[in-house]
This record gives sequence, C-alpha cells and structure tokens, in this order.
Amino acid sequence: MKECLSKQLFGLPAQHFSYVKNIDPGLPLFLFNYTERMLHGIFEAASKGRMFIDPYGWTTDGSERTQYPAQVQICVRLKCQPLSEDKFKEVLADNYYTHNHFWFELDHAQTSRLISLLSSGSIVSGNSVSQNTPNWMTLSRPLTSNETWREDETSKMLELETEVVENENEVNSVHENEVNSVHENEVNSVHENEVNSVHENEVNNVHENEVNSVHLKLKELTVNYLEQRLNLVSTVSCSCKQATQVVTLTLQCSSQTSRRASTLPPHVGAEVAKPGGMLIWDSVIEAEREIQHLKDRCKILESACNIPNRLEHVEKAVIKSTADLDPKDSLFLIGGFDGRSWLATMDLYCTSQSVTKPLKPMNSVRSYASVVRLNSEIYVFGGGNGCVWYDTVESYNPVHDNWTMCPSLNKKKGSLSGAALYGKIFAVGGGNGVDIYADVEMLDFDIGRWIPTRSMLSKRFALAAVELNGSIYATGGFDGNDYLRSAERFDPREHSWTKIPDMNVKRGCHCSVVLNEKLYALGGFDGTKMVQSIEVFDPRLGAWTMGEPMIHPRGYCAAVVVNESIFMLGGVRIGENIVDTVENYKVGQGWQETCRSAAVNRCFLSAIACSQE
Repeated sequence: MKECLSKQLFGLPAQHFSYVKNIDPGLPLFLFNYTERMLHGIFEAASKGRMFIDPYGWTTDGSERTQYPAQVQICVRLKCQPLSEDKFKEVLADNYYTHNHFWFELDHAQTSRLISLLSSGSIVSGNSVSQNTPNWMTLSRPLTSNETWREDETSKMLELETEVVENENEVNSVHENEVNSVHENEVNSVHENEVNSVHENEVNNVHENEVNSVHLKLKELTVNYLEQRLNLVSTVSCSCKQATQVVTLTLQCSSQTSRRASTLPPHVGAEVAKPGGMLIWDSVIEAEREIQHLKDRCKILESACNIPNRLEHVEKAVIKSTADLDPKDSLFLIGGFDGRSWLATMDLYCTSQSVTKPLKPMNSVRSYASVVRLNSEIYVFGGGNGCVWYDTVESYNPVHDNWTMCPSLNKKKGSLSGAALYGKIFAVGGGNGVDIYADVEMLDFDIGRWIPTRSMLSKRFALAAVELNGSIYATGGFDGNDYLRSAERFDPREHSWTKIPDMNVKRGCHCSVVLNEKLYALGGFDGTKMVQSIEVFDPRLGAWTMGEPMIHPRGYCAAVVVNESIFMLGGVRIGENIVDTVENYKVGQGWQETCRSAAVNRCFLSAIACSQE
C-alpha cells in the first residue's frame, strides 16, 4: 500500500484489464486494503488505464515482472479517514458475490455515496488537478464502462458543477477556485453554444409543426375512414369479405403514403436507411399501429364468418379465446417483418392446435429485438423499425394483456440478445448498423435503470445468448469482419466472461435454446448461406456435438422450448424468402414439420414460451 501511494500508481491482475482500459483521467478511484478491510480515498485517475506502466511494481527486488500489470496513475483529490467495511458494505451490497469479495466496478450512485461518506471524514485536500482534466464530481449522467469525456461537454459540466458548489457547503475552497477558473475561460464558448442551441430549436420547432400538421391530416383521413367502414360492417351486417377488402385497400394506400419497405431486407445484418424526414416517419408509425389494431379486428370478423384465408396453400389460423389455449402448450410471437410491413403485433400461438390469438400490440413496431421473461412479465428491448434502431424497452403483463414502458437501454441497438439472471435482465452485444458491441448492460430494478457490466471477450452482432445453470452463454454472431464459431460464458460469481470451446460451424442470426440442461445452437447464416445444422453443448463434457439438421435452413427466426420440444418458427431461407412453416424437435424423434401458417410467415421476430417450465 505504501508503494501505491508513493508511486501514485494502482494495479490489478491482468484479467481486470477489460475495464481498467476504460479508465480516463478524472475518473474517481478508491483503494481497498484487503488485510485491514479498509477503503481509502478519495483518489483520481491521472492517466488512462494501461498495461505495465511499471512492469516491476509490487515485486521484492524488481527482478521479476509484476503480477498486477493492469495499472493507472493516480493523484490524491481529497485525503480522508478510511472507511471500515461495516460502513461501506451497504453501499456496495449489490457488488458482493461472496461473503468478503465484491466486484470492483461501481455505478454512479455507489460512487456518489462513497464520496459523500469519505468527504465527511476529510483531513486535507490533495493537489490541484489540471484545468484540462474533466471534473469527476459532475453528476450529470451515470458513468459507463467505455465512457470517454468529450471536450464539447465541458459547458454542461461547468453549469452543473456551479450548482453543486452553491448548494453544498462541504465542497472545499480549492475545488471551488478550480471551477471558477475554468468557468471564466470557457464562458464565451458556453454563450456561443447557447445561441446556436436556441436557433436550432427554433428551426426544429417550425419543421416539427409543419410535419405534425401533415401527420394529423394523414391520421384523420386514414383512421376515420377505417373506423367508419368497420362500424358500418358491425351495424349493417355486411359481409366480412367486403370489410376485408376495405381494410386491404386502405392499408395499401397507407403503405404507399408512409413509404414502408416493400421488399424483404437483406438477411445478412440490418441494412438501415437514413431518411431525412424522421419526424414524419415516426408519426406514420403511430398511425400504422392504429391501423394494425383495426386489421386485427377484421381478422376476428373474418374468422367468425369462416372466410377462406386469402393466402393459398396455407392452413387457416383459427382465432380462439384465451381460455381455449393452454399456456403450458403455447408461446408468444412478437413483432418482426411479414414481407410487407414491420409489425407491432403480439400473438399467442398454441403449438398443439396450430392456432393463434392476437393480443394487444406493442407500443412500437419492433424487429431485431430481444425478449426475456422475469417473474411473470415479458420484457422486449432494443431492435428497430427498419429505418432506425431503438433504445426503448417495454414489458408485457399476460394477465392484464397490457404493455408498460420501462427504463431505456444506454445505447440504441438491434440484433442483440438477452437473458434473465438472479432477478436482473442482461442485454448482450448487438449493434447500430455502424458499430458492433461487446457491451453488456444490466437492468437493475433496485436503482431503476440499465447499468454497464462486464463486456464480452468478442464483439457480437446477431448473436444468440441464453441462461443455463446460473451462467449466461453467448454464441456466434458477426464481429465486423466475419461470422464466428466462438462462444463464451459469463459467470456472475466470478464476474467475468470465459471462452468455451468453439462451435463446429460459423453462425450468426441463429437461435439458441436450453433443453435437458444442454445448450442448442440452431440454424443461422455462415457468411455464405443459411444453414440447417444444429449443434449441442454439454457443459458437463465441455464439448459441442452435431445434432440432427433441421428440415429447412433458416436464420433470423425464433426458437422456443415448449413441453420438452424445440419449435422453430419463421425466419429467412435461401433466396431471401420468408419461411412460413413450423417444425419441432423432440429428443429421440428428430425434426417434424407441424404446420404452415400465416401467423408465422415473418422474420426478424422474437418469441418466448408462455409459461416457465
């Protein structure tokens, strides 16, 4: 510990470099003495986190390489009385994974509370920090694991820091002088940014008003016309076939007006357009949600009148009441793309009867999303609408058939995966059409937001991830250069990702499920073609074995385990055609095609079992 303070250098073993490398100058740091179980502070990073700043630190005579090469230079911001473990353990309660070991990464709330506790026992302020160093007392937003401070945020930091100084008498005078000094140097830049911001807001407001006017007219014409026709159908007892024609014609008109995609997007990744008028696009999407609701009503009328489905060679999906469908035998189909439009739909699909029932749609059309179950709620996060990616999250309550908006992700992303583990939800990997992420975010319900946690070893877009025996397994995906065979496992007890044996086949946009405590990787795209192979990982043996291939090669599909059977639904096959078949796999019986249905004629969808087995 004396060496840490005399050399002004902190170090950790090499396996911790995955987050030490994200340290930037100005980040608050604390020093924990394992022997005395005391936490010391308050320190501040004076360099970026790097490997081997001092290759021989903490060794007896400097003759051998250090065991703590993940290092960062530090300075003392405020010298304080150390905290005993009984005083700080409550603050870090979520980080403890054994009785006396805790994760080193802190979120913003934990950092603020530790600073408060230590500051109450301050002895003397440390050396001043250069004015170029961002002030770590800024409370404007949470610290993220890969955060880098940007010069154009300085004005926002200064405004908030001024408020802190005015409202907290405990802030020392040295710190106050630094803030005032930097504020004087930057006041002209702040003023100029404010003027530009006001001008930009005025222009945006004018544009938004014009767009809203167009949207209101579009919405009024389309929705009112549909409502009038459907009300006429209900009251005058006209044929359901005529009602279907009215809705179809109007939807075609709406499709042309809203400029929706008329062709199937490429199956390799998500080709995201960047249109100029995104406000009008968002407005049209809202109108489409209402149109979709009316379309669902029309389907019910059509079913009641027993009109043959307009899609030939496809079995009729009969709409039944929820009471007729056994949750243990059913699954949810969520969103996706049906070849004509992006969907906000939520459907209940009964695997034994091959029938569906439409439920309340999501708040947004959503494809390329991830879905997990936690307790009795279904959480859908990320994804997009074919033009923009989302950071939004919404949850579905099956009992009340309603959707609720939840805290948003820290980044907009799609083709991600997710899992629920120990009362928390993990969003794993994905990308935004430009960047591909190894990032992992965790929704912590105690603090009500997503916080960064340990990143994967590899960047993975269009990956598959599942929970198995208290660990998260991430397989395949695209890293920006190639489709991957590699796989890795996150163990929360060690708070780290570990490489596991590679799969036999490269695959991305594939599915992954757990059956009989084994991990299945199914289908996907290998960089050249869609594959129909599957392989199985047994964690007890630590090896992958090839399984019986599926009937149809497919990717961007959905896979769900219901009644100890794997059901594959939808997706894309060779030639960019959407797969309208359902096939299921039972151990010892192989794959069987169970039905062809309009309900599963979609890709880029999400699906999850109705009940936890």
